[in-house]
Amino acid sequence: MPKNETRIEAFTPLEGAAWGGLLGVHGLMMRLIERDLAERCRISHVEFEALLRLSWADGRRMRIQDLAEQSVLTRSGISRVVERLARVGLVTRESAPEDRRGAYAILTDAGHALLRTALDGHVALVRERFLDRFTPGELEQMATWWRRVEGAGVEP
Repeated sequence: MPKNETRIEAFTPLEGAAWGGLLGVHGLMMRLIERDLAERCRISHVEFEALLRLSWADGRRMRIQDLAEQSVLTRSGISRVVERLARVGLVTRESAPEDRRGAYAILTDAGHALLRTALDGHVALVRERFLDRFTPGELEQMATWWRRVEGAGVEP
């Protein structure tokens, strides 16, 4: 940095450490999870998320629009994920009889089996690299913090 320029600080040092720490840990965990899923199961993290959400849904099926609303992806992004998963037989895609423009994603038995394998490794990785580094009391406190932020209605 040139001598005459000052560093711009938007956060206090404590705020920067808290927010920067969250961003750093999130980035690290996402990279570790992405690499693990790719190596073990040949799926991406967003594909894993789609399979997981479908497994939770009644009849293992969801409207793609609803899947997108629960995802970090847009509707077109989740549609591309569903298309990729359908090409390899992990989901099927069905037109919505109640709405000609809509469609459902349905988790297949093969998709469910792959998800079970992926989930076992995912849980082990998250425990080893994150959860096991905290006491039960610290995890409860952390969970309280996340509920507080979620409860504040961060979305517009």
